Amino acid sequence: MFQTDLIEKCKNNDHKAQLKLYRQYCDAMFCVAKRYLDNREDAEDAVQEAFIKAFQKLDQYKREVTFGAWLKRIVINHCLDNIKRKKERWLSVEDVLHEVAEEGPSEWLVEDSVTQQTVIRAMERLPESSRHVVMLFLVEGYDHEEISEILGITEVNSRTLLFRAKKKLREMLEEYKQV
Repeated sequence: MFQTDLIEKCKNNDHKAQLKLYRQYCDAMFCVAKRYLDNREDAEDAVQEAFIKAFQKLDQYKREVTFGAWLKRIVINHCLDNIKRKKERWLSVEDVLHEVAEEGPSEWLVEDSVTQQTVIRAMERLPESSRHVVMLFLVEGYDHEEISEILGITEVNSRTLLFRAKKKLREMLEEYKQV
């Protein structure tokens, strides 16, 4: 069955099609949610609630992006809403830091003497709004236009928060080196 056929069936409340679409994307969306939420149960709940919302809003999916990208944005927005409501601490990003260092912009690379745990501690100390922008930019790969839409801020604000976060991270990493 083609993706478009599956989505059309889901729009018509076909439960088998919904289950098939859920199974196709649930693991990937769980990985996304787990990067934002501290524990497994919260991530599982976020994925479930995001799928429910996606199925309810499926008529709003216009195929301008892939279904996976559309769903990922719903999951991330749901996670960010949970964080805002609960004021939870950020998840350590140990699993993705190597990926970021290898694939991210070179200006984000740190000296070899700086440990992964040091970078994680420094990121956790960033103000919440800056952490969100850093995570969306580095880990999720969103550009400033997308970040501004997700967080409801201007592109200029997104760039400013990222610039300040980068500067603050460098300062904190320098402090760690001196200790």
